[in-house]
Amino acid sequence: MALVLTEEQQMLRESAAGLLAQKGSIAQLRALRDGDDELRFAPGLWREMVDMGWTGIAIPENYGGLGYGYTGLGVVLEQMGRHLSAATLESSVLLGATLINVLGSEAQKAAWLPAIAAGERRVALAVQETAQFAPRRIATEATRDGDGWRLSGCKRLVADAIGADAFLVVGREAGIPRLEDGCRVFMVDADQPGLTVTRCDLVDARQYGALAIDGLHAPAAQLLGDAGPAWAAVEKTLDIGAVGIAAELLGVALEAFERTVAYIRERRQFGRPVGSFQGLQHRAASLFAELELARSLVLKALQAIDGDDASLPMLASACKAKLCEVAALATSEGVQMHGGVGMTDEYDIGLFLKRARVLQHFLGDQNYHLDRYARLCGF
Repeated sequence: MALVLTEEQQMLRESAAGLLAQKGSIAQLRALRDGDDELRFAPGLWREMVDMGWTGIAIPENYGGLGYGYTGLGVVLEQMGRHLSAATLESSVLLGATLINVLGSEAQKAAWLPAIAAGERRVALAVQETAQFAPRRIATEATRDGDGWRLSGCKRLVADAIGADAFLVVGREAGIPRLEDGCRVFMVDADQPGLTVTRCDLVDARQYGALAIDGLHAPAAQLLGDAGPAWAAVEKTLDIGAVGIAAELLGVALEAFERTVAYIRERRQFGRPVGSFQGLQHRAASLFAELELARSLVLKALQAIDGDDASLPMLASACKAKLCEVAALATSEGVQMHGGVGMTDEYDIGLFLKRARVLQHFLGDQNYHLDRYARLCGF
């Protein structure tokens, strides 16, 4: 498949850019950061995203979605990265709806996917437990309790935890040593007894949460899917999530680069624009080449999701590792080429660096995915 967007996808990109520039801009992010709203996203913007159909882009049509695929969702996520737009599209749609669609029973899909597509309910995936992303190191224990389950454990870095209606909690069935055999996923209501949610703000001015699960009773109906192992579905969801986050990182990196080029063309020193200095030109040219490579890799990985390509795990890790590298380079170069003012809050370039740093670690940093890619290649 050619590594170009279709006409429909280009139209989607343009409409997303228009809406987010007007109502999901950096000015809105600053207002959310400096305000006292613990949700850290604007419900009005979220409703407009719902009305535009973005929440249903990757949800099948028979469950109330558009069935437009993950390439379309990736186009929107890239624009969210460009504008640093705050919404729950990543947590509820990219991760939550994906796992429900991959693993859930027909009854669970019918109950949750149309509600997510309509923006009526929001879910969040709770998988990470350690300081570094290590999804196979699951200590949250699920013990059979009559016709249900008893859950105990903790989760970290749960995106958009505050305000979520339910959490998809990944646990390990007690007595089964291998995660691949004992992995279970539970749909836990946010107000369920035994669950405590603590807000954790990070440098990107978005809200995350930590979950403390203490003897929570989950009826059998809250087990996502059938009684079999769920690890394959979780791993596929994490691969799709990594590609989606890479698409958002691409938007962050592209916007940081374009803003930096515009700045060095205007900033004058020794009587001429600093962008005319050969040293800065070489750095900008090198970064441009890296961004073009990253753009192609993201599109290839998004197309692999929609094409149900067996190479998705390798592409997902290659994509996330490369975008971690390129986004770190683009934002660091942006701050440096802005000079001293790049370190001040008055200029927006530092906000791109902060968002990039959080997204680099979310769902696995460059080192994690390089190691995983090597293992998938047989090393």
